[in-house]
Amino acid sequence: MRTRLSAMLHPASAWARSLRMFACFGFAFGIAIPGTAAETPRELHGMSDTFNAPGVALAWGVLRGANEAATVVVLRVVADPLEYRSIAATGSDPFTQRTKALLSATPVAGSIDVRVPRAHFADYPRTDLEFYDSPLAAQSLLPKLVVFYLGVPDTTPEFSSEAALDAYLADRLARARNNPGNKPP
Repeated sequence: MRTRLSAMLHPASAWARSLRMFACFGFAFGIAIPGTAAETPRELHGMSDTFNAPGVALAWGVLRGANEAATVVVLRVVADPLEYRSIAATGSDPFTQRTKALLSATPVAGSIDVRVPRAHFADYPRTDLEFYDSPLAAQSLLPKLVVFYLGVPDTTPEFSSEAALDAYLADRLARARNNPGNKPP
């Protein structure tokens, strides 16, 4: 009995038992939730007025209005419909957790413009672009990719005409999509 008790109290055997128990729990935990990592959406932080990732390109621009209330931020998104079937956009306040839908689930076809008054970013500074691999993103589905921005990027240019903004966004997206190294165009 005494040798059994001393073996149980011996630091080396206690350490070995702890290590075996940790390994067993880790193994069991890994088996219990096999697909969790695959279900978590990939989240990328957009930092400049253009963004390029496999299957997605986007560009920001500002269309100045007669006053600040009439000034609009335009976010043009192009996504590969074979990779992403629908897109949604949400504005949120990270401090109060309030959210506002900017674009309801929309099928991906050509380019999509998300137009938001510039004043919106004072109340909802975070913008999430959610890309889904289903045709119509149901509320219960997790997006495949989330690209988020905190405010309007500092490098976002302003334009006084819709034609100038449109030409700029088309050029930036063409350069971003033709940039395989994902370096700022």
